[in-house]
Amino acid sequence: MKIIDTAIADVKIIEPAVFGDDRGFFFESFNQKRFEEAIGRKVEFVQDNHSRSAKGVLRGLHYQMPPCAQGKLVRCTLGEVYDIAVDIRRSSPTFGQWVGVMLSADNKRQLWIPEGFAHGFVTVSEHAEFLYKTTNYYAPDLERSIIWNDAELGIDWMLDSTPFLSGKDEQACAFNAAQLFD
Repeated sequence: MKIIDTAIADVKIIEPAVFGDDRGFFFESFNQKRFEEAIGRKVEFVQDNHSRSAKGVLRGLHYQMPPCAQGKLVRCTLGEVYDIAVDIRRSSPTFGQWVGVMLSADNKRQLWIPEGFAHGFVTVSEHAEFLYKTTNYYAPDLERSIIWNDAELGIDWMLDSTPFLSGKDEQACAFNAAQLFD
């Protein structure tokens, strides 16, 4: 497993060692001990989620407030997505900054997004299947969303057309009006 730093220190790209031959490939997609050593803290995952999206579907920017804040370990197992993490911790030196990473079935990369970040992705391929582990259970009453195209954040989603959004994501609030982490 190779850990790659991003422009935001707490967000990490995890690149597995892949062993391939004429039969296909094998890789260890998760190892609790190695993961915790890589990010430097104890983490307990309690829920796995799986979504399928068509090209141009944008999901996000989502997060949950304490006491149900979620860290996420995300990956794409079919197709390709452009994944975004936004630091929404007011006390952080990278508050309001974002990082984007291409995740795909081909590169097998994962992205660790700790608590205190808003998260979203857009499907780049015709279809994509997206899996992620969370450190807390889904709590609809503590879920929050920031509008994907917030001018203050200035996220470059690398889109060539208007994305497809859920009704919830269309109604998301602006960054400067959002309930954020201290």
